Amino acid sequence: MREKKTEAPRAGTSTQADLGKVGTVVKDGVTRSLKGLNEIEAGIVGLVRGTVADTLKLTADAAGMSMALTTEVMKGAIKATEEVGTGLTLSAKSVTKGLIMGVGDVGGDVMTAASLTVEGAVRGAAEVGGDVSVAARRAVDGAIEAGREIGANVEELAKVAVGGAIDAAASIGTTAARSVKEILIGVVEGVREVAGAAFPAGQAKGSSAEKKTPPRKEPGA
Repeated sequence: MREKKTEAPRAGTSTQADLGKVGTVVKDGVTRSLKGLNEIEAGIVGLVRGTVADTLKLTADAAGMSMALTTEVMKGAIKATEEVGTGLTLSAKSVTKGLIMGVGDVGGDVMTAASLTVEGAVRGAAEVGGDVSVAARRAVDGAIEAGREIGANVEELAKVAVGGAIDAAASIGTTAARSVKEILIGVVEGVREVAGAAFPAGQAKGSSAEKKTPPRKEPGA
């Protein structure tokens, strides 16, 4: 009996099948990684927020203590980065968000907290050799997210956070200042546009849509 010869797969067939599997494997892996990253960030936010709020509740001078506490929290994040070897640019957003929310929980000055935290993130990144501009952007993003969640004036909070980042970068050097300004260009304007979108121009106080059209004169009047 004659044996049947197994035909070799046509060119391109196995490649297409493998590419499909590769795409699926990558998608699943990235999804798992992103979910894990979100959980880690949420954990840092919760840890910082709870620690800050609990500490401020134990002092009669919550406003004064929040300034010193902000500095200490960021120092702790920087030390953790030095021990692990990386992570400040990744944790800057979560630390900033948690700190501002913790201060807000006890009625503290969230604007001052935002400025000091972002400044600390930028200087901390420089100390450990991290990317200063990325740390600045992530810290500012964290401040804006915190502001939205606690009902603060997000536009003002964004201005304060961006100002803190630029001031800190300027103290490091002109190159750092330039890179931070470039990455933060449009942040405050973007926040303003998002806020404005919630109130159509016709509903805004003093908008042109509210202006009454003068009565039309009849011919010969």
